[in-house]
Amino acid sequence: MPKVALYNVSGSQVGEIELNDTVFGIQPHVHAMHEAVLLQQAAVRQGTHKVKGRSEVRGGGRKPWKQKGTGRARQGSIRSPQWKGGGVVFGPTPRSYSFKLPKKVRRLAIRSALSSKVVDNEIIVLDALSLATPKTKEFAAILNNLKVDRKVLIVTPSYDDNVALSARNIPGVKFVAADGINVLDVLGHDKLIITKEAVQKVEEVLA
Repeated sequence: MPKVALYNVSGSQVGEIELNDTVFGIQPHVHAMHEAVLLQQAAVRQGTHKVKGRSEVRGGGRKPWKQKGTGRARQGSIRSPQWKGGGVVFGPTPRSYSFKLPKKVRRLAIRSALSSKVVDNEIIVLDALSLATPKTKEFAAILNNLKVDRKVLIVTPSYDDNVALSARNIPGVKFVAADGINVLDVLGHDKLIITKEAVQKVEEVLA
């Protein structure tokens, strides 16, 4: 089982923690992570794009000139696609981009993302993280103690209003509860800060 250091909010190491092999110690599966990221990105696309086809463009009901005898190419409508102001051929219409992945692939993807953070030494486990009141300055001091100055994902066992409010105004910092952890957020941040309790909760679900 992989072992990582256990820190407190002052940035001091207070011990070590063993992580579950099946969650934090597998060989990262790049394709599964790629598919999971595409799944999340596709799900948030609005899909409301729309263009008008020749049947929807205003005008063009009358044949512009007679079929034969003018010397020009035959035309049935001034709203055909080759005309300026005509309809669009095979243009986008409203659609949903979402698709499904097997449950095993989704679980493999999040395990791979977490394991990659361990392999790259980009995970920081805290013994606890709580704030009495929402204080951005206090939370920034905690990040400074942990020597974190890049994009960071904060994970706690459950949603904490004080932590969420303290972190939301710091650029590059995102907060999620353990049950909301996902591949896109884990891979999209340089560091993962997770509490000991959150590790146990994630392992309960994914092990």
